[in-house]
Amino acid sequence: MSRILLIEDHARLAQLIRKVLVATGIGVDVSGRIDAAWAAVQQMPYQGLVLDRGLPDGDGLVLLQRLRNAGIRVPCLVLTARDALHDRVEGLEAGADDYLPKPFAMDEMVARVRALLRRPVEFRPLDPSHGDLTLRSATSVLCCGDESTTLAPAEVHIMRLLLRKHEKVVRRNALEAAAWGLSEAVTPNALDVALHRIRRKLLAIGSQQRIVNVRGLGYALREDDSAQ
Repeated sequence: MSRILLIEDHARLAQLIRKVLVATGIGVDVSGRIDAAWAAVQQMPYQGLVLDRGLPDGDGLVLLQRLRNAGIRVPCLVLTARDALHDRVEGLEAGADDYLPKPFAMDEMVARVRALLRRPVEFRPLDPSHGDLTLRSATSVLCCGDESTTLAPAEVHIMRLLLRKHEKVVRRNALEAAAWGLSEAVTPNALDVALHRIRRKLLAIGSQQRIVNVRGLGYALREDDSAQ
């Protein structure tokens, strides 16, 4: 499932947009402030942003410019009550990929978001790999040589993050956010259960990669030297 971050401070509108997008199979986290949205983007590899300009702590374009200056190229749809030509140009020059003035039809908003998600987030492999593993994202299949196993949606997001980080340690909260988003309530042992299942699947396909617990820091994907 693709996941986007919706930055909108109008609670009722935000929940309506979220409900409509979730019904189409798009995961949505909601943030109502620039500072909270910036923190969320640091934790989650979102496939898209839907950004309101009028936020309590400033113009949403400030966030967009900050992201672009940091090299974060996640596609962005700007929502705004401003419909003047210079406002649209200003948004596009700040790094927006699309622009939708309020009020808008929900069907059009969904179509715009779907188009946004067809754009690459950045220049990186769609099927991340490391060591003897390759994740086929489109089919949720984890491959090791000629062997393969199907992953559940949460397991796909966990493995995608671990593979992209290679052998670097990923904090527990970052894995939980990747698997279930920032808006979903997660039971305390949900990540432990998901990691247990992935570890069993790694063994079943004969991979030498292991998910190791780096005490006090998080988890990392590393090769098991004893398996050689």
